[in-house]
Amino acid sequence: MKNPFVEEIARQLAGPTGLAPDQVARSLSIPPAETQTDYAFPCFALAKTKRLKPTEIAQELAQHVHPGEWIESAAVNGPYLNFRVARGKFIAWALERVREEKTSYGCSDEGAGRTVVVEFSSPNIAKHLGVHHIRSTMIGNALTHIFTALGYKVVSINFLGDWGTQFGILMAAYRKWGTAATLEGDAVSNLNALYVRFNQEAKENPALRDEGRAWFKRLEDGDAEAVALWEQFRAISLAEFQKVYDLLGVKFEVLSGESLYDKLMPATIARLEKLGLAKIDQGALIVDLSTHKMPPVILRKSDGATLYDTRDIAAAEDRWEKYHFARMAYVVGGEQKLHFRQIFTTLQMMGYDWAKECVHVDFGMLRFQGAKMSGRQGQVVMLRQVLTEAIDRARQAIDQKNPALPNKEAVAAAVGIGAVVFNDLKRQRSKDVDFDWDAILSFEGETGPYVQYAHVRLCSILRKYGQPVDAAADLSLLTEPEEFALAKALADFNSVIRRAADGCEPSAVSQYLLELCGLFSTYYHKHKVLTEDAPLTAARIRLVDSLRQVIANGLRLLGMQTPEEM
Repeated sequence: MKNPFVEEIARQLAGPTGLAPDQVARSLSIPPAETQTDYAFPCFALAKTKRLKPTEIAQELAQHVHPGEWIESAAVNGPYLNFRVARGKFIAWALERVREEKTSYGCSDEGAGRTVVVEFSSPNIAKHLGVHHIRSTMIGNALTHIFTALGYKVVSINFLGDWGTQFGILMAAYRKWGTAATLEGDAVSNLNALYVRFNQEAKENPALRDEGRAWFKRLEDGDAEAVALWEQFRAISLAEFQKVYDLLGVKFEVLSGESLYDKLMPATIARLEKLGLAKIDQGALIVDLSTHKMPPVILRKSDGATLYDTRDIAAAEDRWEKYHFARMAYVVGGEQKLHFRQIFTTLQMMGYDWAKECVHVDFGMLRFQGAKMSGRQGQVVMLRQVLTEAIDRARQAIDQKNPALPNKEAVAAAVGIGAVVFNDLKRQRSKDVDFDWDAILSFEGETGPYVQYAHVRLCSILRKYGQPVDAAADLSLLTEPEEFALAKALADFNSVIRRAADGCEPSAVSQYLLELCGLFSTYYHKHKVLTEDAPLTAARIRLVDSLRQVIANGLRLLGMQTPEEM
């Protein structure tokens, strides 16, 4: 979605700055409100080439700007050249774009012909999805929507932890204490209980661990009984995972796991050896990263066992061969920063130029009821239970506020799950997230219900209007400063999506929605939409309908639903 006002500024400045128009456009920023201008061009970067002070450059550039149909005026503000656009024309342009493009508003084709791979969620089988899995799952899910909106082909991968000695332990435990009933009912909890029991008893009887290793060796060797048990455990886990993914509305294009790369690892190790990158150290095969001031990557332990480092290298090679991606994003917690630095460095040492397109999308911890939650700490709170409770709490709120609401169950699910999702995505992903029931389900403040309720209010205004939205409404009647502020925010939606993609940062979208809803709230308290002036009402209804559309589009990018009543 090209902005003709930005294009006109870029066209006029391209010559005197010596920059390409797209470079000028990318340099533009939004000046402070008190300047009463709309776009600012900073002159700092030109100081070296022009050998002038930024303030002098701004004054010089001002002489080359000619106001006209799109640009109302230009003014120097220190080292910035500020532009004021033709307000009425801007409002009409922004609202017409929303009306024409509807659900695709904000989207572009800039990624057409290119692929982005996003690996996210990635739970271990034979365990429940814990509440801490919400972070990787919903950040990754939002990124798939964001990159898709920019025209990329997105390959979303759920890379399961389904290989390793722990599965040998689980098989040994099942053969010792499991029964047919173990694999019925809440089978995942039953299997996890066996795993815990085995590890507890192994403290007193270390020989048990040899049994676990022996079972995993049987699995690696393709033993029929071991493979059958592993496949059964995996199928049970996937069925349980799917119930949670269905609640969240999350889908994956590819379901794979570490097991897929077990047979590819020998070839990967052979390549590393041929390149002279693999060497024996204290019986283990490693890639020495000391020159990069990092610990080594352990390719194979002294007992011959491989680690997930090796599988991640093999997986990256395989994905490049399959997808030739423009970017590959690993949505994994911040505690794995070193691991991914090691993997990406090793891939670069192997001569893979595409390694620089691999990015670790790290994120902070989830603090649930005062405790940091992770799969390795304490009693894991099941994500499915949290989502169910969120729906129950939303239903109780609806019963109090609007007991006659149609489709109450569907709305409760949309609001409850949306509250959990928005709470996870509203801050920069690197920050820790606090989970507090009262806060996340509030209809005030920075919450999902607050944004959804803004959408509901907009829908309510349209219902009260009771007529079709008039495409021919006279938008020149929208002269209030708050109306222009809303149009400016609507026009910024595509650039917000681009920023979210560039930084793999869904919070850019959530913060935008909060700001947009705040602007609407201010406008709604100062100005009536449904007035006795029919032409003015028709114009304001166009604005309301545009706001409704963009909030709905933004919520969908975050993986949330948009109820019309609450």
